[in-house]
Amino acid sequence: MFYGAVVWDPWLIVAQIVCLQCLYYLTLGVFLSILVGTRVSKMSLVYFFDYATVTASTVTGWCVIASIFLSSVAGAGFLVYLVERAKKCLDFCATLYIIHLFICIIYGGWPSSITWWVVNITSLAVTALLGEYLCMRRELREIPISRYRSNA
Repeated sequence: MFYGAVVWDPWLIVAQIVCLQCLYYLTLGVFLSILVGTRVSKMSLVYFFDYATVTASTVTGWCVIASIFLSSVAGAGFLVYLVERAKKCLDFCATLYIIHLFICIIYGGWPSSITWWVVNITSLAVTALLGEYLCMRRELREIPISRYRSNA
């Protein structure tokens, strides 16, 4: 992709958002099944979307919080390959977590837990800042021009 040619492609943006959302929930599911699945008898969507499970008062709640944070770090890695631009990372991260908020509202009502808000806003910040950092590192790599170098 050439960075100088700016073409507004809404289908590409929608596809990137859908891919990012799916990958986020896939990694969240993997981390939840590893950390929470060993502690509970039955895994369900409650651990994904219900704000009551994000609590610091139980060990299972801490496992849910850890899963969310690990998924946010993985989400930063996904941004490098899906979005590829540091200046777009915040937009895509905010979209990801706003869609997650809407799904949580539909599933379990308005999140009234302070812990849920702190965890998700911190995860948004981690995903955005780490994604921007990784994208910047990728953008600033040297472009190899091997065919113009002499073989002496």
